[in-house]
Amino acid sequence: MSLFYHLKTLFLFTKSDIKTTVIPVSIFAAAAAPLASFERLPHLIFWVWLHVLQFDVSNQYLDPAEDAFNKPDRPIPSGRVTLRQTQILRWALVPICMVLSACYSTPVVWSTVLLCLLTYTYNELHLHAGHWITRNLNNAFGFASFELGATFVAGADANKMDSVGMLAVAISTGIFATTIQTQDFKDCDGDRRIGRQTLPIVLPQLARYSLLPILLTWSMALSVIWDLSALVAVPFLGLALLVALRFITMRDMRSDQVSFYIYNIWLSAAHSLPGYWRSCHGF
Repeated sequence: MSLFYHLKTLFLFTKSDIKTTVIPVSIFAAAAAPLASFERLPHLIFWVWLHVLQFDVSNQYLDPAEDAFNKPDRPIPSGRVTLRQTQILRWALVPICMVLSACYSTPVVWSTVLLCLLTYTYNELHLHAGHWITRNLNNAFGFASFELGATFVAGADANKMDSVGMLAVAISTGIFATTIQTQDFKDCDGDRRIGRQTLPIVLPQLARYSLLPILLTWSMALSVIWDLSALVAVPFLGLALLVALRFITMRDMRSDQVSFYIYNIWLSAAHSLPGYWRSCHGF
């Protein structure tokens, strides 16, 4: 098999997370660090993608039945790789991620360690199948680990992060913890088949209607924290309102998938706000 075949296989492991993790986290890190130079951008994107691959291979190796129903084009259900090959890749990626992070700094290595531990608790220890609260918290801290490492990689000094960057990571962790259910609506059918207890399955009405106050509250708070002008704040609030109303009124699987993509546009906008603040205040 050609090198292109294997590279495509690696890409297919992460395909569904390019829009939902790689792009938003990269935007966040570039804004929060801020990005030291454009030459740093490939480093940042590759670091995020490799760590997403580490998580996705672990997740897909342990839940092939879910992917066979929800995402049959992924490498395992489509027959591109065997379970044994995926298992080897899963554990090989841990030291590979560690070595890559060691090329930058000790804080980046610790971000990788934390992310690998949270990957293990979520997948191998089956926290993903537990109570939705612990599942959501694990996800939120997992995203925080991505963002910590990526922000260190993006900055001029991979050993330091200023107060703006730290505040941005803390806020983003809160956003993920309170809105992570947006990614679960589109997967409800497959999750029910394997007995997963996500918030949209356990409390479907609450999961949908709670997004309206949550997204609007975050949008208003971020408008104040990052000192947004009315020209920026109004469309930002409007996008949050659109996302919430779509989840409330449009409830088929296809609509939930589109709503989740629009949510990620809102999330990427939220992630870019530290950069907006820096540009306005000269930091």
